[in-house]
Amino acid sequence: MYSHGSESLINQAREIQEPELQKFYSRLVKLLQVKELSHETLDSLQRLQLILFANKFTKILPAELQQKLLSLLSSPAEQLQVLGSAVLRETLPPSGQELNFSEENLSQLNTHAAALLLSQARSRADLSNLCAQLIRSLESRPSEGPTQSLMFTLPVLNTVFTLSPECLTEDHVTLLSKKLVDWLRYASIVQGGGASSGGFFAGPRSRQPLPIAELDGSVSGDFFTVLCVGQGFTEDQWMNVYAFSMLRHWLLTHHSVSNTAVDAGKAPQRHGPSIWKSSKDTGLDSDFSRAQKKADSELQKACLVEAVCILDCVCAEDASMVYRAFPCMKALFGRLSSDLSFARVLLPIAQFYLNHGEMDTVDCERVWKLVFGQFPAELFNDAFLAYELLRFLRLNLENIQSRAPEFVQFFPNFLKFLAWDSPAVVEDFVDLLPSLVTTGTAVELLHTLLDLPCLAATLVLQLRSTCLPIADPNSRGLLSLEAFRNPAFRGLFLFLLRAQAGSGDTIDRLSTLHELLAEAADWPRVVRCAQTVPVLLHVYFNTVVKVKTCRSMTYWLRLLAFTARLLFSRWTTESSWVFSCHLRRLCKLHPSLVVDQSHELLEFAGATANVYNKEEVYTHVVWVLGEYLSVSSDSRCSVKLITSCFEALEAVLFEITSSTPPPGTICPAPRVITTLMSALAKLASRSHDLIPRASLFLSKLRTVSRNGSVAWCADEEDLVAIVTRGEELWSLLKAPGVAQSVLTPPAYVTTPRWHRDTSVAMPLQLRALTSLTHSQ
Repeated sequence: MYSHGSESLINQAREIQEPELQKFYSRLVKLLQVKELSHETLDSLQRLQLILFANKFTKILPAELQQKLLSLLSSPAEQLQVLGSAVLRETLPPSGQELNFSEENLSQLNTHAAALLLSQARSRADLSNLCAQLIRSLESRPSEGPTQSLMFTLPVLNTVFTLSPECLTEDHVTLLSKKLVDWLRYASIVQGGGASSGGFFAGPRSRQPLPIAELDGSVSGDFFTVLCVGQGFTEDQWMNVYAFSMLRHWLLTHHSVSNTAVDAGKAPQRHGPSIWKSSKDTGLDSDFSRAQKKADSELQKACLVEAVCILDCVCAEDASMVYRAFPCMKALFGRLSSDLSFARVLLPIAQFYLNHGEMDTVDCERVWKLVFGQFPAELFNDAFLAYELLRFLRLNLENIQSRAPEFVQFFPNFLKFLAWDSPAVVEDFVDLLPSLVTTGTAVELLHTLLDLPCLAATLVLQLRSTCLPIADPNSRGLLSLEAFRNPAFRGLFLFLLRAQAGSGDTIDRLSTLHELLAEAADWPRVVRCAQTVPVLLHVYFNTVVKVKTCRSMTYWLRLLAFTARLLFSRWTTESSWVFSCHLRRLCKLHPSLVVDQSHELLEFAGATANVYNKEEVYTHVVWVLGEYLSVSSDSRCSVKLITSCFEALEAVLFEITSSTPPPGTICPAPRVITTLMSALAKLASRSHDLIPRASLFLSKLRTVSRNGSVAWCADEEDLVAIVTRGEELWSLLKAPGVAQSVLTPPAYVTTPRWHRDTSVAMPLQLRALTSLTHSQ
């Protein structure tokens, strides 16, 4: 939304009338005729740009004003270049005066003129014409005209390639590849700008060109690179820098153009060896000098990243280059792997190993241990590395699964990024988490997800313990920090900080850990981490049901029933709801699991305390028992098992409906009571010997409620609903055959397909009703 002042100016610009606009054009032409431009001229140009921008239709300026604006593109003042280009991009050139791609225009090319050239290229033919003119201008020698525009030519060409790679011909590719090689390989090695050697008698005649220096101040070697420094750069040195900056994009474009040429029946020119030599010299083989400034050190890392990516592109285009590149990559990895400040360089090297490791049959184990093991363990708080590493995993997931399947064992390490900065990386883990769920990791991964808030708190403590010495009085303020430094609890925290899976499912003393981290429950980083856990649990369970392993399914069902006690602090409600939903889904897919885990489920459902402090999970466990503990779900289900389940649920229901709630708790939710009543009725309908007991209890419940309020239900409306449900069930149990059909209907009733069954009259009736309800 615009501010009130901005909206007022825009409205004024839109409402200006044509006569007033023509007067404004004439006054602006007079202002532009003056050699020294005033503030009034700048204000008028800004107003003209606003008028043209605010109006819906593109306007045509007078020819004289158009020419004056074009002249601004070559003005020494960049502000005038910006305004002139901005205005002209909002207009259409007069008929017959379109901006052409002449040598004169190209010789005056700068960033803003280039933007205008691209804006006026209205078709692919225009882009092809512009591309041809720009490439032709690269062939001119310095003596044939001004060369300053060459520095702006490559960025414009790079933009053209992005917009339309098809405008390049094979001849263009060949010519530009050769020029890039020349600029990268044969740039001069002396400083530009007439650098003086110094001294009292130094003068114009005594000035000798000084050699280019490296980042540490030493004299450069035999060639110029982007890492060379000096008091000034020559034209070819600038072109070297420009060529290096666009080389990777050019290689990708060149590859697509070459494929197009092959499809057209032409033999593409291969410049892999030349580009390899140039890029290798530009980045990887230059002296690894220590930079004197931090900015130069960052430049050095950025150039190394670009050089490695360029060689990756070269090897992707020409497989024969792989055998020449790998020794260089191995040497670079060996040189940098001990210094984690070069992590951003080591990731592209890992990408190179991943892309080409099979061709050279190299051992990549050291690379994966560093990238998957050491990086997340020690640099989990580096936001840039977290983004790059998770992006590396997402983009190469299929390749990593085949080349480095052991990466799933490092999931405790990857989750440190999530625990530290959950909002920034949660989308990455939504994509990555399914690939981490395997038969071997599923159980431990679930526990690790549940422990994520604890991990977030532990990571904070780890950093604080490093920053604050033990003797520092400021480090004594947190009990959790003292516990972190206490050898007696060291094993608990080390388990959370483990780098690889396989050392156990979860912690035996989990309640102890929760007590030690109780004060961390309100830390912002821990709170944000806990808020992402339910999201990831949904992703986890949606994936885990696809793993066809009976042992895992059995374990997950048992864990779902008891998981509420495993959750850290206050975030049990939402996560319990997620578990409850997936508990029902899992049992619906595999009903036999209820019989397999009947002992554990009955133990949980028979504990009255769970009614009050684990309501969500308890309700779903009771529903699962009543729904799937039947012969129709599993032939192993016996009368004895049904009876034991009935007695356990009957005891709980009798206890909660005949006494007041325990101190410190509220009345049980009506849903819990009605679910217990329904489960008892379902079980009784499958074993008719239990019907008298169920009917007796339901009748007593109705009698008790007639006497007025009860201690176990505080709301009168809820009590009425409970009694009504009891009466419905009591009436059904009077007819056992009907009760079983209603309470445990067969599959063809619960999933009807009558609208598709041609042997019944339903489809005919539906078609008749449809024809009646639709107007003719």
